[in-house]
Amino acid sequence: MRVLVQRVNSGKVAVDGEVIGAIGPGMVVLLGVAEDDTEWDAEWAAQKTANLRIFDDEAGRMNLSLLDTGGQALIISQFTLYGECRRGRRPSFDKAAPPQRAEELYNLFVQRMQEQGIEVATGQFQAFMIVSLENNGPVTLLVESDTARPERTSPR
Repeated sequence: MRVLVQRVNSGKVAVDGEVIGAIGPGMVVLLGVAEDDTEWDAEWAAQKTANLRIFDDEAGRMNLSLLDTGGQALIISQFTLYGECRRGRRPSFDKAAPPQRAEELYNLFVQRMQEQGIEVATGQFQAFMIVSLENNGPVTLLVESDTARPERTSPR
């Protein structure tokens, strides 16, 4: 699972010109699901994301998590995070999970974030979305579950 996290002042997502999700201060999360991801990956990624210390404390140091600040999360499914661009000019998405499985794990990730007390807004799975955000910092991090999974001995 790949989680692209951006610290934001605000974010929103629209489908067909209608805003379907919006947040204030917090993070925009772009979530990609790989073909071999499991429930473990979704749960690990949600725990890691919620606890990332990317928000400033009173001394101006990145020392607080989303849980510490009470911030919100806008979570968007993004299969293109698994676009392979090494060969040719057109990305290959062979490593991305099939839509049904990706949606299941996306929903589990969202649920686990909510269970930690985070207010979550979402996009619409498999829809063409317009995502707007005001990046704060900018702070952008990539979290990958494949390097943390116990039974995986090497990254993909």
